Amino acid sequence: MSLIPDITELLARARADLRMGVPVVLTDDSGFGVLAASAETLSPQRLADLRRLGGEPVVTITGRRAETLKARAYDGDLARVLIPEDADLGWVQAVSDPSDDLSSPMKGPLMTKRQGNAHLHRIAIALAKSARLLPAAIVVQVEDGKTFAADHGLTCIDHTRAAPHLAGRSALHEVVAARLPMEVSEAGRLHVFRPEDGGEEHYAVEIGRPDRDKPVLARLHSACFTGDLMGSLKCDCGPQLRGALAQMGSEGAGVLLYLNQEGRGIGLANKMRAYFLQDQGFDTVEANHRLGFEDDERDFRLGSDILKSLGFNSVRLLTNNPAKIAMMERTGIAVTERVPLKVGETAHNRAYLATKAAKSGHLL
Repeated sequence: MSLIPDITELLARARADLRMGVPVVLTDDSGFGVLAASAETLSPQRLADLRRLGGEPVVTITGRRAETLKARAYDGDLARVLIPEDADLGWVQAVSDPSDDLSSPMKGPLMTKRQGNAHLHRIAIALAKSARLLPAAIVVQVEDGKTFAADHGLTCIDHTRAAPHLAGRSALHEVVAARLPMEVSEAGRLHVFRPEDGGEEHYAVEIGRPDRDKPVLARLHSACFTGDLMGSLKCDCGPQLRGALAQMGSEGAGVLLYLNQEGRGIGLANKMRAYFLQDQGFDTVEANHRLGFEDDERDFRLGSDILKSLGFNSVRLLTNNPAKIAMMERTGIAVTERVPLKVGETAHNRAYLATKAAKSGHLL
């Protein structure tokens, strides 16, 4: 029946469950199954319930987080940390969240699992990331995962069906477009794009009437609540946003793609956790790694998808980031010119910008 949710809809349900502290069941073709819960939203009662299932519950963390904790990541990109019998929820969350790493160093060494397949643990981490949670999950094996999920009213995710969706990107569809007069140009138009996977919407701000047969002045701008709205001095996002729009207004045409990938794709809450770590002396890349994330978790291909949907195939790209240029070229959008956008340096963000140049290759 068409009323039965497909894998895209089940993944959206699983993300919501994890954010609410509800575990989900992950299965594979062999019948092997695990129960996975977000370490961030787990309650003491649910932790106790997970332990009563028997098995060997583990805290699954990324290789980046494992490196911080000096825990062996036998699975390469992740580690399955064994939970001591006397460990409580505070211990679990201390493994998952680096906020107190310096004030309360972990007592080690942490023991990590090396036998067995970690493919379902990998799905658990991917789901936590896509839910904008800390990339850490409590995972315990269960007998007959599908039956267990049905008996307990839990969302059940099949590894084979889910893996391609979590590794790829959702198709975007334009929902609506309407005229939007702005300070930089009265000839403005806002397009709203919605992904099929229930994720955040993304926007295209069209200035004037750009010629589809010529390279359009374009900017891929990732949402930054603190910089764009609050005028934060810790980054240069707000000045870049306003500078790009001003240049498009001055030239009379352009497209600004506003992608909801806050904090380089880790979400606002995790971005604030990174800020907390930066206040402890870590740079922006080190902070991401301690949280368990990569330097940059964004998917710039979304911008290419939107440009193609709007009828553009070449751009003059307003950017200091070579990764955006490379992505455009790989996905069939020709970059005829890189237009520098060097604005917004302050005493508060000077070290941040230097790190972006040194570690992320930004052309500053």
